[in-house]
Amino acid sequence: MSTQDSPAPRGRLALFLPLAVFAALAILFFLRLFAGDASRLPSALIGKQAPAFSLPALPGLAGVGGLAGDDLRKGHVSVVNVFASWCGPCRTEHAQLLTLAKDPALAKKGVTLAGLAYKDEPANALRFLEEVGNPYAAVGVDLAGRVAIDFGVYGVPETFVIRGDGAIAYKFVGPLTRQALEETLLPEIEKALAQTRAAALSDGEK
Repeated sequence: MSTQDSPAPRGRLALFLPLAVFAALAILFFLRLFAGDASRLPSALIGKQAPAFSLPALPGLAGVGGLAGDDLRKGHVSVVNVFASWCGPCRTEHAQLLTLAKDPALAKKGVTLAGLAYKDEPANALRFLEEVGNPYAAVGVDLAGRVAIDFGVYGVPETFVIRGDGAIAYKFVGPLTRQALEETLLPEIEKALAQTRAAALSDGEK
C-alpha cells in the first residue's frame, strides 16, 4: 500500500483537532454553568427598580387581588415568588413559603409575600394553590411570561426580595429549602428592611 492510500498521522490529527477543541470548550462551558450555588446566580437588576407591570388576579382565589409594579413601591418590603403548577420544585419549596407567610415577626414589619403565576393556565394555578395552600397576599397571572422576562427570570421557581422603594434587593434562584430560608432568604429580607428604614429616614431629613 502506498503512502497515498492512507492519511499520514499528521493528517489524521488535523482532522480530529477541531472536534477535540469543540469538546474541550463544551466541557468547560458545562463546568462553569453548574459550578457553585445556583441560587447565587447574579442578576443585572439587583439595586435597580422592579419593572413596571400590571397583572390580573387569579380567578377563583377569593380575597386575593392581582399584582402590579406599584404594589412593590409602597414603602414596605415585598417578597415576590415566581411559581407554576407544572413546576415540580415549586411544590417542593411550598412549605417554606407557607412558613414565611405565617411569620408573625415579618408580618409586624409589614413584609408581604406575592406570587407570580408563570406561564400557567389559571385553572391549574388555582387548583395547585387550593391543594397545597395559598401563602400569597396577591397573585399576578403572567400567562405569557412577559413580566417574568422583565424580572430577568431564568426559570421557576425564583424568589425576589424588593425594598420599599421598589428596588430589587436580592434574587434567589431555585427551590427554597428550610436551610436556604433560614440562612439566606430571611437575612436578605432583614437587610432589605434595614435599607428601607434608612431610606425613609433619609427622605424624612430632607
